[in-house]
Amino acid sequence: MSTPTAAARAAAPRELPGRTLPGTVRTGLRRGWGEIRVFFRNRTALVFGTLLPLALMLLFGTLFKGSVPGTDVPVHDVVVAGVLASGVMSAAFNTLAIGTALENGDGTLKRLRGTPLSPVAHVLAKAVLVLALSALQLVLVPVVAWAAFGFTPPATPGRWAFLLWVFLLGVLANSFLGIAIGSLATDRRGIGAVLQFPFVLLQFVSGVYYPFAQLPQTLQHIGALFPLKWLAQGMRAALLPDSLAATEPAHAWEPVRLSLVLLAWTAGGLLLCVAAQRRLLRKGRS
Repeated sequence: MSTPTAAARAAAPRELPGRTLPGTVRTGLRRGWGEIRVFFRNRTALVFGTLLPLALMLLFGTLFKGSVPGTDVPVHDVVVAGVLASGVMSAAFNTLAIGTALENGDGTLKRLRGTPLSPVAHVLAKAVLVLALSALQLVLVPVVAWAAFGFTPPATPGRWAFLLWVFLLGVLANSFLGIAIGSLATDRRGIGAVLQFPFVLLQFVSGVYYPFAQLPQTLQHIGALFPLKWLAQGMRAALLPDSLAATEPAHAWEPVRLSLVLLAWTAGGLLLCVAAQRRLLRKGRS
């Protein structure tokens, strides 16, 4: 009678005495729930990732009075759409960039290879965390804006569908970019501070806190190079009246163009993410 080879034993599924280990989906979901609990126990992450966007929305929404020139749309409604885009980017990009860098630096990812948690389950857990944080922004920002400014959410199914479409594209693009940047980071302990400075500047050149068309053209061109500008424009297209489209640089919402730009960032982020992860694997084996 032949005995199993070492390779066959390694390939066989691990089992506990008397029962089989949970599957990939169940393990990933349970791990994701644990990631959510850990995040909300971290006061710094909670303030900067969830509460700070709301505080900035209230601040700038209160400071900027009146309507956008040429329309009857209040400026604070533009701030609401911009902060929602910024909150989604923060929840996806910053969370995964910082988390990936720290886990690579302290050896968490290496230790996970010796546990039943598969790489797919680990990615699923991160997806659960990001979707939960992004969805929280999607709910909290309009609710707080309604309470503070009387903001009215979209009333038609088409606008809700476009809002969810832009939301998902923004989450995907920023998630892949976050993992890639976190994988390439060399200063893992200081990555949070390193990311905050360009992220704050990016918000001011992307039309988050005031109408994008009011920026100098040079800053408009810089902002258009990054996904936050297009994510904010998509949020305005979904949440605000069509009369505001005339104030955009192209005098239209450009739903096809902004979708293609966000899809391109998603594809590019995915390629960069895969390349960065392969680099880490080669480095770990050397």
